[in-house]
Amino acid sequence: MEGFIEIFTNVWEQGFFGIGITEIIVSMLIFIAGAISRAFFVGRVIKWLENLTANTTSEIDDVLLESLKKPLGYIPMTVALYFITVYLPLTGVANIFATNLVKAMIAFTIFSALANSIAPIFQAFTSSSVLTRSMTMWLERAARIIIWIVGLGIILDIFGIQIGPLVAGLGLFSVAVALGAQDLFKNLISGLLIIGENRFQPGDRIEVPGSLHGMVEDIGFRSTLVRMFDTAPMLVPNKDLSDVKVINHGMMEFRRISWNLNLIYSTTQEQLATICDEITAFITTSDEFINNPNQESFARTDELGSSSIDIRVLCYTDPVGLTDFSKIKQNLIFEIIKIVRTNGSEFAYPSTSVYVENTDPLESSNYSTEGLKAKDISHASAPDKGDD
Repeated sequence: MEGFIEIFTNVWEQGFFGIGITEIIVSMLIFIAGAISRAFFVGRVIKWLENLTANTTSEIDDVLLESLKKPLGYIPMTVALYFITVYLPLTGVANIFATNLVKAMIAFTIFSALANSIAPIFQAFTSSSVLTRSMTMWLERAARIIIWIVGLGIILDIFGIQIGPLVAGLGLFSVAVALGAQDLFKNLISGLLIIGENRFQPGDRIEVPGSLHGMVEDIGFRSTLVRMFDTAPMLVPNKDLSDVKVINHGMMEFRRISWNLNLIYSTTQEQLATICDEITAFITTSDEFINNPNQESFARTDELGSSSIDIRVLCYTDPVGLTDFSKIKQNLIFEIIKIVRTNGSEFAYPSTSVYVENTDPLESSNYSTEGLKAKDISHASAPDKGDD
């Protein structure tokens, strides 16, 4: 029994790689305490910072605090890791590795906070209209990538990994990648051109005739996400949108309505004038239409068509959504129908009039009767070819 107790004591003291089980249990308790205190620490610090920024009118500091919640949660875990490193009887390589691990956690926490604070910082530029939304998104992503690259370099340097030879080794690899990733760089440059030219922004309705028509949701490094009107997402390579004609409906100053009304030829001149005046009055007095400084809204007799007298209606509305625009057009159609019929006219449709001129009614009647009989006889005897 004494031998077993001695073995048990030896295992308890030696534990794992010379670290006793007591030290391991205490280290686990320290780690658990750090995890438990994480929520409490973050809540207290955020509450204190919120009290400091309570008197400000800007929303940027609120967003910044929200973005720092996750990085602040790493602090208790880093402190717990430090106490574990100090408590454990580590020596040699293990001690160096544990110390470097604490340093790496500190660096990771710092750069995580910097990366998360990028969005609120660039949000300030967007609200001040210094940069467009697309430029802000690109710069935000680029800044975040740069921050993490620098942070990764520092962490590698902490563990003694030299970055210089690694970068030099990546040089030849980059050349090989560049040869096989030409489309990627084309899309990247095309994306920069789209943003630089301000061709469209997220939220704009764009159309490529015969190809796509939808709402821009995101302009990425390689492709642009367009949400079609059936809610299906379409990822379009940036170079495809850079090399074609793109109609940006989001940049419209006005929505134009240009119609031709076809009225019957029996409409008198007075009726035409009254109809045009009443349609023009409705357009100019309705709140649904606006005045285009470059083009007057009107309704005027425009052309004598083959089967109708044509009235040209031209007016403009605000660049509202498709649903509201359809409702405005519907109201205008109902009003035009009411005006036309109230003034005693009707809408024309394509038709052809045939006039038959007879010199002698009796002769024409006899001729027509004989012709019909002959036609009936010929139709009846047509199948019999042998009677000829």
